Amino acid sequence: MIWTAPEIDRDPVPYEAVTGDERTSAEAWLDHHRRTLLGKCAGLTAEQLKRRCVEPSNLSLLGLVRHMAEVERDWFRYRFAGERAGYLYVTDDDLDAEFDVDAADAEEDFAAYLCEIELVRRVMSGRSLDETFLDPRREVEMSLRWVYSVMIQEYARHNGHADLLRERIDGATGH
Repeated sequence: MIWTAPEIDRDPVPYEAVTGDERTSAEAWLDHHRRTLLGKCAGLTAEQLKRRCVEPSNLSLLGLVRHMAEVERDWFRYRFAGERAGYLYVTDDDLDAEFDVDAADAEEDFAAYLCEIELVRRVMSGRSLDETFLDPRREVEMSLRWVYSVMIQEYARHNGHADLLRERIDGATGH
């Protein structure tokens, strides 16, 4: 049986957060964008997920999933929480290696992405948006609020790429 990216239940927008506090809203929008990326991949085979179909870009849907796993890990676990989990795909010599998907195992990469999201949720549970940390790369004090904003914009930008990629793969448009 050929593996395909799992179908995802996704609300069109995070309506549960429209009257919630800032943390509820931030988490709802971040989860919305995570589900959007997964929805763009749903039902596609590994080979379809690896397709680079918007030349000259090297982007693929699988590359975006791998990239966002790295970004989740980097901002929440490494920078904010100070964990030394290491890279999933990139190396110090190749900081774009997550986009090299030719030999990638899509099923394993999806599992790694979902695992990373769960680890991030655990690390962020009960943390205040007002908490700050010293960014180890920029040596600047940052807040968790700022990290949520960064993550939401990162997903929003890449979900736009995912829209184009999915449409080129099989004509699917929409959420």
